[in-house]
Amino acid sequence: MKLAFRSQAHSVGRIAACSLMWVLASAMAWAQQTPATPEPVGQRVQIPDLPFSNNYPLTEDSKPHEGVPAGMEFQFQLANSKIFPGTTRTIKVYVPAEYKGDKPACVMVALDGLGAQVHWALDNLIAQHAMPVTIAIGVQPGSIAAADGSKAVRYDRSFEFDNLSGHLAAFLIDEVIPAVEHQTLKDGRVIHISSDPNDRGISGGSTGGIGAFTVAWQRPDSFRRVFTSIGTFVGMRGGEQYYVLVRKTEPKPIRIFMQDGVNDACCGGVMGDWWMSNETMERALEYAGYDVQHVWGQGGHNGSQAASLFPEVMRWLWRDWPAPITAQPPGNPALKQVLVEGEGWNVAINGCTGALKLAANSHGRIYFPSATQEGITEISATAPMNTVCTGANDVQAFAFGPDDATYIAKGGKEGGITKQLAGSKPAQVATWNGTVGLAVRNNGDAYFITSAAAPDTGSDVWLVHPNGNKVKAAEGIPSASGLAFSPDGAWAMVTRSTSHLSYSYRVLSDGTLDSGEPFFSLYSPTWDDGSGARSVAMDREGRAYVATTMGVQICDHNGRVTGILPLPGNQPAESLSFGGEDFKTLYVYSGGKVYTRRMKVAGAFPAGPAIAVPDWRAG
Repeated sequence: MKLAFRSQAHSVGRIAACSLMWVLASAMAWAQQTPATPEPVGQRVQIPDLPFSNNYPLTEDSKPHEGVPAGMEFQFQLANSKIFPGTTRTIKVYVPAEYKGDKPACVMVALDGLGAQVHWALDNLIAQHAMPVTIAIGVQPGSIAAADGSKAVRYDRSFEFDNLSGHLAAFLIDEVIPAVEHQTLKDGRVIHISSDPNDRGISGGSTGGIGAFTVAWQRPDSFRRVFTSIGTFVGMRGGEQYYVLVRKTEPKPIRIFMQDGVNDACCGGVMGDWWMSNETMERALEYAGYDVQHVWGQGGHNGSQAASLFPEVMRWLWRDWPAPITAQPPGNPALKQVLVEGEGWNVAINGCTGALKLAANSHGRIYFPSATQEGITEISATAPMNTVCTGANDVQAFAFGPDDATYIAKGGKEGGITKQLAGSKPAQVATWNGTVGLAVRNNGDAYFITSAAAPDTGSDVWLVHPNGNKVKAAEGIPSASGLAFSPDGAWAMVTRSTSHLSYSYRVLSDGTLDSGEPFFSLYSPTWDDGSGARSVAMDREGRAYVATTMGVQICDHNGRVTGILPLPGNQPAESLSFGGEDFKTLYVYSGGKVYTRRMKVAGAFPAGPAIAVPDWRAG
């Protein structure tokens, strides 16, 4: 049985000089030109009707034709990479005949290299005005020879392409594209590649298939059109996480075409089920709200069908260019509950230095430690975009308590924690020097996390009552980094920066904490040992918003991540707080900027009156 739907392939209707960085997988060059009928783009198929076959011939659009202007190709060696040190590789570049050199071209990057049929297909499609003027860049994976000159070569393909980090994207953006732009063609034309992410595409097969997706996933500010063929969304280097991350993460402005065959059974199944992983990935993308299309065939782990489909895939990916590719509303109902449709991140302040900490007073005014003034300074709602803010190095943590008293933990010779009411002098709360987290409850109880004396000893949580009595509330928490209480005051969350697990504690009547469990399970990037979790804020329904390496992770009352809000450029979130008059603005510090975003839900003022939260049930 075949379920058909109408293909959305359209001709673009105009030629533009866009350097299409489309790194096309070498797998695309494996097409077997034997008589058979290729599966048309836009046709969904079910497994039972598909006998095994790798016979997918090239279409007429992938063959040279008389009268069609032919582009040119050249190649060069790229070495001395700072991102992948010691590697060498071949870079092959296709430049269409229509490229004049007077304006930037679109770019298509092909991971693993460029096959001959790609050259012919681009010649035909550009001549038909089915896609813009596009430069293609074939990028081979790197390798490193042994120092003794033996055959013991280290092949970096899996490390570079299967890795879920942003290193491959940075390599293409910061090293490969500039290297291509330094080349001059024999006829004197110089190469200019568009920096507009809507003018950039990337493709690859197998390990290159997941690599192509990862580049756009990590850097949608640079790549937005993806063709992934027989992708290794399996247990190579964390690719199996994508099914869940895609469902939980706010959709990014990416358009994706996927291809695989039901007989794709690579590598003896050791790493996973290729066919099922691709189908599961496509279902996740569709669920999350992406502009995604796919064709499943009856082939195995090879590039035959992908090469046959290539021209139609290009038409689909570029069908409405130059209209920009934008992020779609989320399909995830947990994100729908907290996000305002059409709202994104805005820059409130730029040019901040230091690891800035944020906290709100009872009126929702956001403050940060200031090196230019004593104590802390407010972020004005009308602050100019380029206001420079410099964090105070000696302020280790700060928080607001009842009556908007400020609690500031400082280091250095005058270190300790002080409390200050407006119009009065600071009063000493504790003499501890070395505080990584600070929170105050509505009864005036102040909690602070001590920095660990040694890596293996863990941190302690101390409680200072309003009368000055100090007791140890919890102890021995490895890499503790942040602290927040649920809106009803019944539970405390202690984040841990070097682990994916953070703790939940019950708050007893005397303010001490017990029944601690590594209850909150956050996501850690595959390239790091921990989640990078630091500060945490709660909304009034009991959700926890945690600043992590992967952005803002949102946890439900049962400790599970239900949503992830990436920041621009996939920068790590370093500190956050709810603020604004209605506490419906989320403030996040990252990489020298303070971002703001309007939310559907209101945050809870940490030292405000207790708020009953809904019964989330066991779940």
